[in-house]
Amino acid sequence: MKPSKALQTSFKAACAAAALIGMTVGAAHAADVSNGKALSDSHNCAACHGPGLNKPVSGEYPRLAGQHASYIYWALRQYQIGGDNPNFGRNNAIMKAQVQSLSQSDLKDLAAYIESLDGSLVLKK
Repeated sequence: MKPSKALQTSFKAACAAAALIGMTVGAAHAADVSNGKALSDSHNCAACHGPGLNKPVSGEYPRLAGQHASYIYWALRQYQIGGDNPNFGRNNAIMKAQVQSLSQSDLKDLAAYIESLDGSLVLKK
């Protein structure tokens, strides 16, 4: 392997390890669905993701209702990190602004609320 390729591989492995450590450290928090609903309402998630977070106002926005909480949590966390880290962050100015003030506990509560909603997501097996 070239030195730069080896460094890139090592960096990705370190990021993955940090993510796993973060998951286990924060695992003690029991998500509060009612706080998640309050956060969804106060941050006006339905403005883009539609009523019940299941009917987006545009094809650019995903359906959220019923999505796995772990996926939602990490997607929101990646928006907090932002595009400054292309290996781990997501780059969307609207979402980054929406989640910057939220704690990791808030993100877990919001994710649990979203997972609790009835949605029209289709799971393929």
